[in-house]
Amino acid sequence: MKQLITPGKVWNDTDGKPIQAHGGSILYHEDTYYLYGENKEKTYAGSGIWHFGVRCYSSKDLYNWKDEGIILRPVEDDIMSPLHPKRIIDRPHILYNKFTEKFVMWVKLVGSEKNIDDWSIQFMGIAVSDSIKGPFKLVKTTRPLGMEVGDFDLYADPRDGKAYFIFGRVHTEIVIADLTDDYMDVTSNYSSHFAQAGPPTAREAPAFFKKDSNYYMLTSGTTGYIPNPTEVGVAELMHGPWKSLGEPCLNDVNKNSFDCQFSSVFRHPFKKGLYIAIGDRWMAGDKFESDARKTNTAVATYVWLPILFSGDTPHIEWRDEWKIEDFEDKMQEHNVAK
Repeated sequence: MKQLITPGKVWNDTDGKPIQAHGGSILYHEDTYYLYGENKEKTYAGSGIWHFGVRCYSSKDLYNWKDEGIILRPVEDDIMSPLHPKRIIDRPHILYNKFTEKFVMWVKLVGSEKNIDDWSIQFMGIAVSDSIKGPFKLVKTTRPLGMEVGDFDLYADPRDGKAYFIFGRVHTEIVIADLTDDYMDVTSNYSSHFAQAGPPTAREAPAFFKKDSNYYMLTSGTTGYIPNPTEVGVAELMHGPWKSLGEPCLNDVNKNSFDCQFSSVFRHPFKKGLYIAIGDRWMAGDKFESDARKTNTAVATYVWLPILFSGDTPHIEWRDEWKIEDFEDKMQEHNVAK
């Protein structure tokens, strides 16, 4: 039984196989943690395979993960399906809608009928299931607000269930849009933040969380699979104004977020002040590649690190190993955490 989190090391499930939940997130539901992400088990350099669906794992302790299988299956017999393994899907995020009692998954899709790898065409797929363990059914594709959408996050306020779609408008800015009550679309209410002229300074991969009265997001620069410095932003209101607090990673000698890119932040439901930054080391071994097609993401590892605070300023320090038990218990439970 695993009893430590060891960032950057191979992490096997309870069957002894490497966990395949890349670009991942954790959802806590009914006394169980669920980790899910891109299934890259067939994605080796030159394979032509980008993904093999979305895979899910369950755990009671955040250390030991049981494989619950593929919850959004690839469509192998139709290259024009956005879920074909040779096509690009990225960074699934799932919210539980307490009003509809449905699990709603959003996932980034790429390409067109003329060119399935055309990164200038980026849109969203929305899938629904009655269970976090699936199966999820893709029910629609959409281009929210008519924009080309890049890496993203979802957030639902645990107090009232109001939800938001936070995304990088491709190579320009971060956009925050209100979701409809069923979490199946955006409303017309949105705001724009952290505008940049383009790569590599344009922000992407927002990882959103709230602590006390402040909203935060980690973002990455746009350098492909080559890791770069993370920045953290803060706001008192969801739609801002947002301001940058600079780089949160301390003693990050190579200025590359400890060789990873963060995809989400998990707020522990029972540990006071424990926010876990969840990231991937996308490169194979120690070789950096900007072209994902040349990267063996089937063997990519994970970097999970606690976010610590100096007043209202978050920072992330490297730890070779750490324990959930190092953090103080809360006095009361929360029913659902993102």
